[in-house]
Amino acid sequence: MQIVHTTNAPQAIGPYSQGMIVNNMFYSSGQIPLTAEGELVDGTVEEQTHQVFANLKAVLDEAGSSLEKVVKATVFIKDMNNFPQINDVYGTYFSEHKPARSCVEVARLPKDVLIEIEVIALI
Repeated sequence: MQIVHTTNAPQAIGPYSQGMIVNNMFYSSGQIPLTAEGELVDGTVEEQTHQVFANLKAVLDEAGSSLEKVVKATVFIKDMNNFPQINDVYGTYFSEHKPARSCVEVARLPKDVLIEIEVIALI
């Protein structure tokens, strides 16, 4: 197992890593809309989703992967009523390549953000 760490995404705020590589697979921790400097993007659900994707791209890049190699995404959202807006932003990152996906509404997310996404990708 190899720990993935980059300064181009927010640092872990607990006892976990940004991601792990096992064999030829990358497993990300959930990414929330924090900047690499740790500042919360306290904007619309669309703005928060774009920041989450910026973070995912950074950890994927550090792992030697990319959005085009994602095989599974899990999306956690605070309010299922925001699904259409989230789905529109999501589709700008996964337009041709469409990984498997789960999307669930949760009671609460870290720092009371509106969205969190984790991915599994090939290296």
